[in-house]
Amino acid sequence: MPGRRWGPGWWWSATTGRHVMHGSQAMCMQLMVLDRDPHVVGLSARPVRLIWRDPDSGRVLTWVPQLFARYADGGALLADCPAMTSPAVGRAERAAAVLEAACAAVGFTYRRLVPPEKVVAANVRWLAGYRHPRHRDAGGLQQAVLEAFTEPRPLMAGAAAAGEVLTALPVLYHALWNGRLTADLTRPLGEHTLVTPGPAAGDGKRQEQQES
Repeated sequence: MPGRRWGPGWWWSATTGRHVMHGSQAMCMQLMVLDRDPHVVGLSARPVRLIWRDPDSGRVLTWVPQLFARYADGGALLADCPAMTSPAVGRAERAAAVLEAACAAVGFTYRRLVPPEKVVAANVRWLAGYRHPRHRDAGGLQQAVLEAFTEPRPLMAGAAAAGEVLTALPVLYHALWNGRLTADLTRPLGEHTLVTPGPAAGDGKRQEQQES
């Protein structure tokens, strides 16, 4: 349809080690964000179909939320991934009200996930390219990379201090993906980006999976 940004495909999840289907670019972007969240331990697409009778029209209506996320604390999220930040209207608005009530009844949360700001989205998309565990200790440089940023340091300077730059950079980007290192993602990533020690996100919460 005109104006729609379809992008069907499969997202390989670092959280689960499996593929998750997506039907649009907006949905894929939210999968990246959730996949990077250290508190998320499970992801799936279009997990349920809700069916209800509209009290005004008497019509039977249905809605399939786009994403499901399970959290380490046992909480769960059902979510839709609109491409725009504008409020839900029409059928989407009615569905949101029903989903909020249904989720509250079973201890879940429902949200319409707001698309991230363009620079943040671009940075997350870049880091996602290094999400696979094969980048975690490429060239045996994981420890050297982490030690290079025990104090805040520009990205490229730290990579050079850790070893051969082209080998160190994938390890550095993987550490930025999983939270072992952190940086301000509201600004474009570059050689002068200040990289700092992270909270070691994901340790003890999920095990990185290797593709079989």
